[in-house]
Amino acid sequence: MVTPKNYIRTVDKEMADLLSKEEFRQEMTIELIASENYVSKAVLEAMGSVATNKYAEGKPGQRHYGGCETIDKIENLAVERAKKLFGCEHANVQPHAGSQANRAVYDAVLKPGDTILGMELSCGGHLTHGSKANFSGKFYKAASYGVNEKGLIDYDEVLDIALDRRPKMIICGASAYPREIDFEKFRKIADKADAYLLADIAHIAGLVATGLHQSPIGKAHFVTTTTHKTLRGPRGAIILCNKEKEKNGNRTLDKMIDSAVFPGGQGGPLENMIAAKAVAFMEAMQPEFKEYQRQVIRNANVLAEELGRRGFNLVSGGTDTHLMLVDLREIKSWRRSYSLTGYVLEKALEEANIILNKNQIPYDKRKQNITSGVRIGTPAVTTRGMKEEEMKTIAGMINKVSDNICNYGEKDYKLPWSVREDVKTEVMELCSRFRVYLR
Repeated sequence: MVTPKNYIRTVDKEMADLLSKEEFRQEMTIELIASENYVSKAVLEAMGSVATNKYAEGKPGQRHYGGCETIDKIENLAVERAKKLFGCEHANVQPHAGSQANRAVYDAVLKPGDTILGMELSCGGHLTHGSKANFSGKFYKAASYGVNEKGLIDYDEVLDIALDRRPKMIICGASAYPREIDFEKFRKIADKADAYLLADIAHIAGLVATGLHQSPIGKAHFVTTTTHKTLRGPRGAIILCNKEKEKNGNRTLDKMIDSAVFPGGQGGPLENMIAAKAVAFMEAMQPEFKEYQRQVIRNANVLAEELGRRGFNLVSGGTDTHLMLVDLREIKSWRRSYSLTGYVLEKALEEANIILNKNQIPYDKRKQNITSGVRIGTPAVTTRGMKEEEMKTIAGMINKVSDNICNYGEKDYKLPWSVREDVKTEVMELCSRFRVYLR
């Protein structure tokens, strides 16, 4: 197998140095961004394979280029594995990203100006669920639902909004919602409003695939997911559905999706990424992958509990999944009560080699580049082999940095050098015991 990485230093030393630095950064930082993970060496190898050389517009067996005999087998293998993994009748594995997968679903059943109903971005939704800054909010009339004072989806309120606005499509799923989503309730709402239901499970796909979260298959008309995050595959996306007929028509949903992807929205698929998706799907069907997902949830629960014990306020009071959302407007440690912005805590922790992301909390009054909260996830640290005891250690490190920040405003702060270096040393020692690739 040709492995280009072996030749980069000879051909392009500057790039080789940068890649080495990034590899070292990944090895020596605690990664808590909920949407990030580490792929296996097998997935890495597939991404860097000769499949990248082949142009293959169209579907297997219906290509616009010759020489696709083996490529067809690669893509068909990815399709069959995706169908088996999620228990659906049809899978399109060509979307380059989650946003493109969602757009393909929109294009398949909507017209510009149609009404959609999705989760408010500040309450945990995604840009493609109706944000004004995104195509979904520019080309469609976007209505939104949020969460109640407990940080939970109020399904009765969603129904009221749906019956009032009469959307043609309802979108459920989130990028920063820590509780389980009831897809069955969403389907009942969609049926009452005579709407299509799209379930975006990009964040929880690994949990869904292993039966640790309710599956939307058979409930939602369309299911989209990225293939990284909890699924631990390459960056890309897939669209899942059954072969039922469209509303008030004769076309079937699977054919509508396929034509929306190509030629509707994309040209040639990235066959090297599709090969890597197939490898990831195979890995996700192994017994150890389900145990990995169980550990992701256990780790998230312990980390949430430990942060709460140290005075941090968690939106909804905890988590059912791989992530938690922390409200920083009032932190009550044993030393003092104080507040931070998401921007400040993200930057201060990064100085100490702990990586997470600032995130708006429900109905946040601060802008998205500042925020009143942070989002924390456990997929990546669990991939490294860390368990409950390490989560307690990580909570302590987050608390030590947070509690010692001298805060001067939304962006201005100072972290004492001694605290930064002490935590950074502790982080690197922990990472040295739980390596990613340098084993």
